Amino acid sequence: MQWFGPVVTRFATDRKEAWLTVDDGPTEDTHAVLDLFAAHQVKATFFVKGELAERHPELVRAILDRGHSVANHSQTHPSGSFWCALPGRVATEIDGCNRALKAAAGIAPRWFRAPVGFKNPAVHPALSKRGMRLIGWTARGFDAVVSDPEQVAARILPDVCPGAIIVLHQGRDHSLRVLERVIVALE
Repeated sequence: MQWFGPVVTRFATDRKEAWLTVDDGPTEDTHAVLDLFAAHQVKATFFVKGELAERHPELVRAILDRGHSVANHSQTHPSGSFWCALPGRVATEIDGCNRALKAAAGIAPRWFRAPVGFKNPAVHPALSKRGMRLIGWTARGFDAVVSDPEQVAARILPDVCPGAIIVLHQGRDHSLRVLERVIVALE
């Protein structure tokens, strides 16, 4: 995953804690996800798509109002082509989402996660110019394509250790069940 530059895949800690990240929102289930997190006293970072943040700025504000953070997951999430995007396209994707988050909540994101975790040589120079860092993950359950909460948890749990970064998704029919299963297993 570290192609031509650093990717943050864990953080330093002496405590039993992990960084929960949620990709692909904000979506219709955002309030339900926030309620689930509140019930379990969990905080997360939502890596949002700029075009969705533009459509639903109130959901971005709700995420922040509930004590979570938001980060950049590109403007349009071009999952099939981001890995080969030219520098101008990479900059457009990053800047579009940054503008959307600034308009929605007045924040300038510090972190970026590439669509599907793919990047190319243009990503690090673009992020460096904007003072941003590329965030990857330690553990993922492929919940964007796998809907069974038990399968997702079984993939994630062996890779979780103090300082792990966990990536999950929202906006799918099974997202709440998957998030709850992983949270309960981690508790």
